[in-house]
Amino acid sequence: MSEKKKNLIVRSITGVLFVAIVVTCFFTPIGMLSLFTLVTGMTTYEYCTLINENTEVEVNRFITTAASAYFFVAMAGWCTGITPAAAFIPYLLTIVYLFIAELFTKAANPISNWAYTMLAQMYIALPFSMIVVLAFSPSSDSEAVYNYLLPLSVFIFLWVNDSGAYLTGSLFGRHKLFPRVSPGKSWEGSIGGAVFVIIAAIIISLTLGSQELDNGRSMLVWIGLGLIVVVFGTLGDLVESLFKRTLGIKDSGNILPGHGGMLDRFDSSLMAFPAAVVYLYTLSLF
Repeated sequence: MSEKKKNLIVRSITGVLFVAIVVTCFFTPIGMLSLFTLVTGMTTYEYCTLINENTEVEVNRFITTAASAYFFVAMAGWCTGITPAAAFIPYLLTIVYLFIAELFTKAANPISNWAYTMLAQMYIALPFSMIVVLAFSPSSDSEAVYNYLLPLSVFIFLWVNDSGAYLTGSLFGRHKLFPRVSPGKSWEGSIGGAVFVIIAAIIISLTLGSQELDNGRSMLVWIGLGLIVVVFGTLGDLVESLFKRTLGIKDSGNILPGHGGMLDRFDSSLMAFPAAVVYLYTLSLF
C-alpha cells in the first residue's frame, strides 16, 4: 500500500470518528459540556505549547489552560441557571494573577507574554463558550432549555462547507481566494461550499428546524445562518493559517492522525460560533 493511500485511510478513519464523537456528544447536555470543556482545555494547551516553542514568549501553560476550561464551565453554569454570575469571579482573579505574575518573572518582554496569554482567552475560550450560549435558552419558567440543533447545525454547516469547497475547488478552482495566507483555497471552492451549505440549511429547515427558529421565516433564517457560518468559518480557517505561517509551522499538532492538531480541526468554528451568536441574537431584536 502506498504512503499516500495509507494517509488517506488514516485521515478518513479519524474524520469519521471525530464527526461521530461530536454528533453523539450533543445527544445529552452533560456529554456536550464534558467534551467541549476537554476540547477547550486541550486546544488552549496546544496553543500555549506552540507559542512557547516557536517564539521568545513564555506563557504559563497550566494556568492559562485551566482558566480557559474554567471559563467554559462558568459560562455553562450561568447559561443553564445552575450558578450565578459570581461563578466568573475565580476566572477574573486568575486573569488578574496572570498580569501581576509578570512583575516577578523578570521576563525580557512581559507585554508580549501578556498579549499571547490574553489571546488564548479571546481566540479559544470565548469562542468555544458560544457553543453553550447557542445550546441553552431560557424558558417561560426561567429554567434553561437544552437545544442541541443550533450548535450542532453550525458544525454540520462547517463540515458541509469544507467538503463542498474541497470538491468544487478541486474540479473548478482557478482563482485564489487568499494566496498570501492559504494558497490552496479558491473563490470557486468557496462558492461551491456555500451552495452545498444552502442545500443543507434548506434540508434542516424542512426536516428538523421548523420549530427552532421564527416559523414565519424559518427557512430564510436557516439559510442566513448557513451563509454566516460559511463566511466566518472560512475566515477562521484563514486566521489559523496566518497564525501558523507567523510561527513558521505546518500543523498545530499531531493529536488527530491525518488532521493535525486541535487548532487545525476547530479553526473554522472559532470564528463561526461567535458570528452565529451575533446573527441569531440580532435577529431576535427585530
